Amino acid sequence: MKHTLAVVLAIVMVGTAGAVGVQEEGTVEPEPIVVGMELQYPPFEMSTPEGEPTGISVEIAYAFGAYLGRPVVIRNTEWTGLIPALRTGALDVVISSMTITEERAEQIDFSIPYAQSGLTLLVSSESDIKTGADLNQPGRVLAVKSGTTGALVAQDQMARAEIHYFDTVAACVLEVAQGKADAFIYDALTVYENWRNNSTTTRVILEALPGTFGYWGAAFPKGSDLRDDMNAFIQEYRADGGFDALADEYLGEIKSTFDDYGVPFFFDVDQ
Repeated sequence: MKHTLAVVLAIVMVGTAGAVGVQEEGTVEPEPIVVGMELQYPPFEMSTPEGEPTGISVEIAYAFGAYLGRPVVIRNTEWTGLIPALRTGALDVVISSMTITEERAEQIDFSIPYAQSGLTLLVSSESDIKTGADLNQPGRVLAVKSGTTGALVAQDQMARAEIHYFDTVAACVLEVAQGKADAFIYDALTVYENWRNNSTTTRVILEALPGTFGYWGAAFPKGSDLRDDMNAFIQEYRADGGFDALADEYLGEIKSTFDDYGVPFFFDVDQ
C-alpha cells in the first residue's frame, strides 16, 4: 500500500477534536478529520471493553487519515444525529454503514460505494411468515430502528402492518425474541448475528427483500472537498486489497454463510 503501517499508527488520534497545534518546534500539526459513526454495529462500528472505537469502519477511517497524512478523531454519534451533525459542520465525514439513498443525497454528499447490502428479516419463531410480503397485512407487527432504511421500507412496503419504532437494534431484537413482533428488518449481518444469539426464539430470512439491495458510502457535507479524496482512497484501498484484508479479519466465518445462502458479500462491489 501507498502508506505503511508505521504511518497509520503515527497519525491515529481518538478523542475530542481540537484546534490545530504545534507538533514540533516550527512544524504545524495537520488538522484532524472528525469522523462520525454510531458505535453499535459490530463488527463494523463498535467499542472495546475499555471504550475505544474499533471495527471495520474505524479501520477504514484511520486508513483514510493515513492516506491524507492527517490525524483522525472518531466521534460516537447517535444514528439519527449523524446527518444533522454533518450539516452543521460538527463532523467532517460519516463512515457508519450508511446506505446511499436519494432522500439522504438531497441533504448530504456521498462517496462512491465501498460496500453493499440488502435488507433481510429476523423472524420470531412464533410467527409463520415466509416472505416480506407476508408482513403487509393487518395483525402483523414489525419492529424497525428509527431513521434507518429498514424503517423507510416498512413504511413504503408494509404499511398495513403495525410498525413499532425503536432507537436501538437491541430493542428491536428483543421484541422479536419475546414474540411481541413478527419480524425485524435490518441488514443481513445484523440479522444473522442476532439469530445466532437467539437461535431458540428466532429464525432468519437472509434473502434480500425486493428493492432493498443498496450500496454504502461515506457521507459528507454538501460541497466538501474531502469527497474527492475519499473516492480516490476507496479505489486505491480496494486495489491494494484493503477491503479483502478487513473481510478476512472480521468476517471470515460469516462470508461462508452468506455464500451458502447466495447472499452477495459486503465488499463485492462492482461499481
